[in-house]
Amino acid sequence: MTSTDGGARVLRPRKPPQGDLDTGPPPTAGDAALVAASLQEPELFSLVYERHANAMYRFAYRRLGPDLAQDAVSDAILEAFRFRHRYDQERADARPWLLGILTHQISQHRRAERSRYRTLSRAAASADVQDTHLDPVAGQVTAQTVRAPLAAALRQLADRDRDVLLLVAWADLSYQEVAHALAIPVGTVRSRLNRARRMLRQALPDLHLLLDDEESR
Repeated sequence: MTSTDGGARVLRPRKPPQGDLDTGPPPTAGDAALVAASLQEPELFSLVYERHANAMYRFAYRRLGPDLAQDAVSDAILEAFRFRHRYDQERADARPWLLGILTHQISQHRRAERSRYRTLSRAAASADVQDTHLDPVAGQVTAQTVRAPLAAALRQLADRDRDVLLLVAWADLSYQEVAHALAIPVGTVRSRLNRARRMLRQALPDLHLLLDDEESR
């Protein structure tokens, strides 16, 4: 089921019956423990999903809009469940892993993503619509001023560079977490992020949140 949050739907996944969890770890257990236990008790994986569903949906919503976000998240969760035996048990937080899978699902909709940015850039420029889900990346810059050029600039980025940039800026992952999410070296994360920031700096020189070159995490 869903509710609204700032104009976007927020996932409210149903909790599994409490009786199904009696023999497994407590609901407060870490993600790694729950994923491991779900190999024997598959219903426990719903607790991992419940923890991260809203963050996944917001990330997909910003990139794909409401029509495709739900499908992308659902497909990502199904893929995560199918391959949960590959989860790195040394990683307590499953969010980077899930967002990496979600990013792969989003990549199946590249045309729709670019179309969304094109529509947002045109509509924002003419003040026809408001899309508050671009606002958080604007930092101290007025959202109405930055929305159109930001959407246009995101559309022009190479897909791989956009993936890295938005995992850092919108999902708040560290460089190491992005590397894990996308299964690429940290050096590749840095190089892709630098390219993306150079392009955005040309379009939006005051967009500090996206263009901060310091790795503070």
